[in-house]
Order: sequence, then C-alpha cells, then structure tokens
Amino acid sequence: MLETSARLLRLLSLFQAQRYWSGAALAERLEVTPRTLRRDVDRLRSLGYPVNSTSGVDGGYQLGAGSTLPPLLLDDEEAVAVAVGLRTAASGTVTGIEESSVRALSKLEQVLPTRLRKRVTALHSSILSLARSGPTVDAELLSVLAGACRDLATLRFPYSSRDGTTTAREVEPHRLVHTGRRWYLVAWDRGREQWRTFRVDRIERRVSPGERFAPRPAPDGDFAAYALRSVTYQAFPHQAVVRLHAPAEAVAERLPPAAGTIEALDEHTCTLHTGAQSLDTLSVYLALVGFDFEVLEPPELIERVRRLAERFGRASAVSSRGFLNTGTQEK
Repeated sequence: MLETSARLLRLLSLFQAQRYWSGAALAERLEVTPRTLRRDVDRLRSLGYPVNSTSGVDGGYQLGAGSTLPPLLLDDEEAVAVAVGLRTAASGTVTGIEESSVRALSKLEQVLPTRLRKRVTALHSSILSLARSGPTVDAELLSVLAGACRDLATLRFPYSSRDGTTTAREVEPHRLVHTGRRWYLVAWDRGREQWRTFRVDRIERRVSPGERFAPRPAPDGDFAAYALRSVTYQAFPHQAVVRLHAPAEAVAERLPPAAGTIEALDEHTCTLHTGAQSLDTLSVYLALVGFDFEVLEPPELIERVRRLAERFGRASAVSSRGFLNTGTQEK
C-alpha cells in the first residue's frame, strides 16, 4: 500500500511537470506495466484528478481541468516562489485578493518543511514594501479583462480620461500590461478605429462582455513595444527625442524601462524617446541621466535646456564668488 501511494504521488508529480505523456513513457518512468499504470490513473481519477486519456498507437495521458481544484505538488523552488508571491500579493496593487492570499499562505506555510520556511522568511524579511501612493485595481475587474483577452471577447465599459471626462468605449482586448506601478489594457478601440492603451484603474467596474472577435496583428508587430511606448512617453503632453553619447546598453542599465525607449545608433551613441508633464521636468531629468546629450526635438525643449544651463551657470558663479570671499575672510 505504501509503495502504491508513493507511486501515485510520483505519477501526479510527472503529470504536473509535463502537460502530456505517452503511456509507454509513463510506464517506463514509473517502472510498471501498462496495466498497473491504468489502475494508478483510475485511482487518481477517484481522488478528483481529471486525467484525460487517448487510445491508439500514439495514445497517452494528460492532466486536465476539473470542476474543483485538486491538491497540487510543488517542488522546493516552486513552494518558495509561491509563498513569497502570496506574501507580496497581500499588500500589492491588486485589491480584493489580500484576504485570500493570507488564507492560501497560511495553508502553504503550515506544511512547508523547516528548511523552506526559513528560506521564505529570509527572502521576505529582506524585501521592504513602501507605502504605495499610486492607484490600485480591483481583482475581479482584472480577472474579467484577462478572461476577455483569453477568449477574444469584446468589452464595453465607461472610461475616465486624464481630465476626468467619462466616455463609453467598445474595445477588442488583446493584452494586459503591468509596469510595476499601474495596470494597462492594450485593445483595439472600435469607436476610434485605432489601438489604445487604457489604464485599468480608470475603467469602471460596469464592464459588459460582447461577441467574439478575430485577433488582430500586434501594432508595429509587437504588443510589448507598443505598450512600452504608450505608457512611457506617448501618454505625456510633452515628448522628446534625445541623442545620448553613450552605448545603448549603458543607458539601459541606468534608466528604468518606464523612462522611455532606447534605440542604438552605433557603438557609442543612442537615441532616447521619452516624455514628461512639463518641459522643465524633461530638462532636469535629462541633466540627471549622467550622460552628455543633444536634444533633437522638440525645439522648445532645446531652448528650455539652454535657459536652464544659463541659470545653473549663474548659480555656480555666485556660489564660487561666495566661496572665494569666505576663504579670504578666513585668511
């Protein structure tokens, strides 16, 4: 009996590690006959695991989705990853899952071996969660949006723009994007007949699913690149193109992804597409990047950088004179 139970656990682990197994491969891994394998599969089914099977020469087994969630087997690394993720989710940007995350975490930590519990505690104690001032999104809304992307189902919802104006939108949702601070929905706006990126926290919960739609090719061939452009600089009222005198790799190490998009020109220079709420903010930000730069556009930013440089020059000259006068007095 103990040997059979151990074999069932190993069989379940194999099913969860790989989606599909041929009957011959499973029997070989478990070192049993095909008849014993079929009995073991029937035992798993009686325990609530939906194991699907196909017959024939190429027949095999596959663990499917059932009406209830059966117990899962996790290896050490998976268990640690899930535990840390649940602890983080309890205070993350998605509202409505804090309580369920705590319940799931308590169940998991109850059965964690001591060595793994120590690893989870060490990892989490090294992570500081600062108070978030940004918006949070509702877990149920996020689930509805993700399901619509998966099922290729249109959505209708009220959407609030930056100035607070609310408009009715009908979209074809394709991807959800998380930047670390905010959630965005990349979708084809049927009313405006163009791709749009919607902030999820501005989508009202009155979301109505509609009919299915045919998937569209990604804008410019890449959903990730389009989303990055949309949320990093195209969403701002002031945008700029800057040539940086540094390799693209060095700039990418210095700047976060949300700062903008970087394109290599050669081994020593690259361009940065970025944006901000004001030209003054852009000027100061570029000065703090840490590399020599040239503003390619817009012309207004070139003039603003020139004025800022003159102001800094005057400030440094005044500071130098004050330092010299102070030094003379000390003598």
